[in-house]
Amino acid sequence: QVQLVESGGGLVQPGGSLTLSCAASVSTFSFSLYTMKWYRQAPGKQRELVASIVTGGTTNYADSVKGRFTISRDNAKNTVYLQMNVLKPEDTAVYYCNAYRWSWRAHDYWGQGTQVTVSS
Repeated sequence: QVQLVESGGGLVQPGGSLTLSCAASVSTFSFSLYTMKWYRQAPGKQRELVASIVTGGTTNYADSVKGRFTISRDNAKNTVYLQMNVLKPEDTAVYYCNAYRWSWRAHDYWGQGTQVTVSS
């Protein structure tokens, strides 16, 4: 069982920046095996994938955040980050961290979410 704890959310003005963190309660070796993802869900909308980073470090982003958001991981700290720049009101959502790997079965874990509000 993996527990994920997100932090770093809050209220920010349009054009501002925030960095989200997600710490995993798992061994350092095990953490490195997981693909880590950030999702978000705005009120009345479906949850959407924002960014992902695989074990080798390759990253992918939703078109809506390309060039503004950066996902990174520190395997030594069992932590994944989401640096968010040039934030827009439409980025307002609850952001969720996800850890996934396949080993005989799917190992799929979610954090509790952290609220990001972009408003003046």
